[in-house]
Amino acid sequence: MRGKLLLLLVLGLPSVLCSQTPRQIPPQAVGRITQEVRHQLVMLPYLDVFDNLTYSVTGYDVTLRGQVTNPALKKDAERAVKNIEGVEKVDNQIEVLPTSSMDDQLRLRLYRAIYGFGALEKYAMPVIKPIRIIVKSGNVTLEGVVDNKADKDMAGLRANGVSGAFSVTNNLVVEKAK
Repeated sequence: MRGKLLLLLVLGLPSVLCSQTPRQIPPQAVGRITQEVRHQLVMLPYLDVFDNLTYSVTGYDVTLRGQVTNPALKKDAERAVKNIEGVEKVDNQIEVLPTSSMDDQLRLRLYRAIYGFGALEKYAMPVIKPIRIIVKSGNVTLEGVVDNKADKDMAGLRANGVSGAFSVTNNLVVEKAK
């Protein structure tokens, strides 16, 4: 009996140790996966200024968040990230914004007010616009990155001045000087 117990303990021990020890991921693998996720997301063909995609990488798992106007973009983002070498699991928490012609009209007015304003026109140059305009049921959220606090404040003021916006939340981040 004692021999069987010892054999059981010896045979069972490795699986217990393996199941309790988290799988180590080299830091360079996390960095590579993080860079590849960003690359895949910005390359999505239907991504535009009215969409906001964010992500986090934990080991070999990726969590997608944000808001999109096109339901296909949510699926495309998940598919693109799942195909990255090393990614084992994708948790897609991207919200598809409700279809609304009033929100669509508001988006266009906001775009003109922000990107058409002289001091903010420089942000209209890149293909991937750094100021993201998210509209949900008349409520506006600005996401993204700007060069300085004055630009952040100006974008918020411009958005607040657009008729039809019930509220404006300015989540723009000021990029630190390099």
